[in-house]
Amino acid sequence: MATNRKLGRTTDIRMAMLKNLTTDLLVYGKVETTLPRAKEVKAIADSLISLAIKEKDNFEEVEVTIKKAKLDSKGNKVTELVKSKNGNEYLKVVKEEVKEKRQKDMPTRLNARRKMMRKLNKVKDSDGKNIDVPAKLFNEIAPKYAGSNVGGYTRIV
Repeated sequence: MATNRKLGRTTDIRMAMLKNLTTDLLVYGKVETTLPRAKEVKAIADSLISLAIKEKDNFEEVEVTIKKAKLDSKGNKVTELVKSKNGNEYLKVVKEEVKEKRQKDMPTRLNARRKMMRKLNKVKDSDGKNIDVPAKLFNEIAPKYAGSNVGGYTRIV
């Protein structure tokens, strides 16, 4: 007996459809689809949310030194005029070192992030910036359900 519904599609098309639906559900909060598709997406989304709940606090804060372009008051990169060995002049971007605190995933959280990315697509918002769906799972969705019952995080209405 099959472990999942075939949904009248070949495997690659079905998996792509489920990836899209799951990603849309987690990014936008709800999805309108057929009942068999919703049941499949519910199982995938619940497993991703439970994985995020399990690993949500498994990171450490590290301080890193980053070299990045120095910006002026308008937000433009600061440049300086430099002369090359053969006498040509060109503009060079001025760099500055900045210390930042970042979250470093522990190995099990990194593995969980990779498992999530196998079931999700990469998404861009309306401005063209990438949306980090696993980060949304860890930082926004998992704290909502932490300490609650096991499973049943999504509903079919």
